[in-house]
Formats: sequence, structure tokens, C-alpha cells
Amino acid sequence: VFFSASAKPMDELASKGLILPETRRDLVRNEVVLIAPREASGPDSFQGLADRAVKLIALGEPQSVPAGDYGRQVLRAVGVWEKLQSKLVLAKDVRQVLTYVEQGEADAGIVYATDARDSSRVRVTTAAPAGSHDPVLYPIAVIRGSPHAAAARAFVSYLEGPAARAVFVRHGFTPAQP
Repeated sequence: VFFSASAKPMDELASKGLILPETRRDLVRNEVVLIAPREASGPDSFQGLADRAVKLIALGEPQSVPAGDYGRQVLRAVGVWEKLQSKLVLAKDVRQVLTYVEQGEADAGIVYATDARDSSRVRVTTAAPAGSHDPVLYPIAVIRGSPHAAAARAFVSYLEGPAARAVFVRHGFTPAQP
């Protein structure tokens, strides 16, 4: 089974015929949020990142980190992407973005809501404006040629069921389909 935080890697596998297309579905969704250290004042909008008081902004590397790509989309949509280039500290993943903000090494960061809620050392200052980025959907599919295709299909079905859905919701995700 392949379960991704972005449609792009799944699309790449699909274009190469490496998944069973009939098993592909969007399982859960997430939100993109702006965070700041818990005890520090921070920007309360994505446009506020352009303020002089904001020196460094942590963002996942947009070419390889899905949250970074969504963050770049938001910053472009609100018109500050070009202005922020000298302030960006690119991280290898969302965990590193969180660490930079938790330790006060960055004034703000852009992460998923589910990751922000797992840290007691950051606070969410705002969510990305509606329509400012592609939907944050987590697709899942069975890999073509899997020696355990029946078990993989059963696992995907389980993840779509009420028990798994309750776990996802408890951790801050929302179902992709109502």
C-alpha cells in the first residue's frame, strides 16, 4: 500500500502503472497553518510574514516536501512569495520546520494543522485562506504486483472504515469524503 501526504507522488506512480488504479482513493484531508513559538508574538496572517519584525520563516523545501509546496502556493496566492525569499529557511521535512519554530530559530513556520497540534511549544496563528492552495488530500492505493494484494485491499478498506476514521479524526484529520 502507498499512502501519501500529496497527490503528486501518487500521480507519478499512477503514470508509471505502479498502482492498481481502482484501489486509489483520497482517504483524509488536512489544513495548512502558520505557526509561531508559543511564548513569542508572531504574525497573525500570511501577509504579516513580510513585516520587518519577522526575520526567518521555516518552510519545507517546496520541491520535495508536500507541506512546503502547499506553503509556497499560499504565499503566492496572498502575494508575498517573492518578498520573502531572503527570509526563508528551507527544511527537509515538517518535523524540522516545527523544530526551528519550537526552538525560536525561526519566527514563524508553515506546517500541517495535525503537526502543529502535536507540539506544545508552538501555536497556530492562522489557517491558510480558503482557495489559496490545492486541497491537502492524502491518497492511498494498492501497489501493482504486490504479493499480498488481497491483504493490501483489506487494509485500505479498514482505513476507510469507522474505527480507523475515528483515529484519524482524533489526530486532527478530516475525512476526504463526508
